Amino acid sequence: MSENGTQGGREQLLLIHGLGGTRTIWEPVIPLLEGEREVHAIDMPGFGQTPPLPEGEEASALNLARAVHDHCLRNGVERPHVAGNSLGGWVALEMGRFGWAASVTTLSPAGLWQRPLGEPKGGGARMLLRGSPWLKAARPFLSVALQFPQTRAAAFQSIAAHPDRIPPDAAHDLAIGWLDGEGYDAANRAMRNHVFDPSGYPSDVPVTIAWCEKDRLLGPPKPHRRPPGARFLVLPGVGHTPTWDDPELVARTLLDGSAVTSEVEPATKEEH
Repeated sequence: MSENGTQGGREQLLLIHGLGGTRTIWEPVIPLLEGEREVHAIDMPGFGQTPPLPEGEEASALNLARAVHDHCLRNGVERPHVAGNSLGGWVALEMGRFGWAASVTTLSPAGLWQRPLGEPKGGGARMLLRGSPWLKAARPFLSVALQFPQTRAAAFQSIAAHPDRIPPDAAHDLAIGWLDGEGYDAANRAMRNHVFDPSGYPSDVPVTIAWCEKDRLLGPPKPHRRPPGARFLVLPGVGHTPTWDDPELVARTLLDGSAVTSEVEPATKEEH
């Protein structure tokens, strides 16, 4: 594989999910990417099939990026193009900082806020009331409950503009991945205690920040938090995790962001 993330004539593209997710969030877009990219969707440490970081190691975006980079090297993926959603977008940016990414494309990335967020209000209530006794008791019935559009809307309206477009099986995988994520609390705490620092960001790593117009979880990134020269786009009509809302738009955004040519047609309007 070349230094620019090429293998077998196709560019390598690494996909990183967000906090509480797993690699399954990319399932709607992977078939739209595979004709032009060698796609690798992974579980971050502490989520899906990947064990958490070692005890005592903060689950910061930087440390998660190191772990993802090590995973890539063990699997022969030396310097891929990297795309990430939410916390995965922040991890992708850290990979770009150290030259571990040929390019970086982010979808509503975390960390580009004014100051550390601190502890969540309301005792940390989260989507689906993660960890509550009633939810544990109801766990065997999730598959049935998520067959109903109303249940999916209530469960996933914070991450999707159109939760009805999430199929029941995918909704179940989302819920179970979120419930079983061993690394959730540690990653959430670290994420909220830091900000992304763009100072000294390498100028030879192209960065695209694609903000999801209907994002209900995060506010738009502060301009001074963006890496210098980063392209900023607004993706219309999609929520925080947009892969089910509009797979074609997301796929085109990732293909454009990971294109090696300097002139690409933006997926949507570009803002400065």
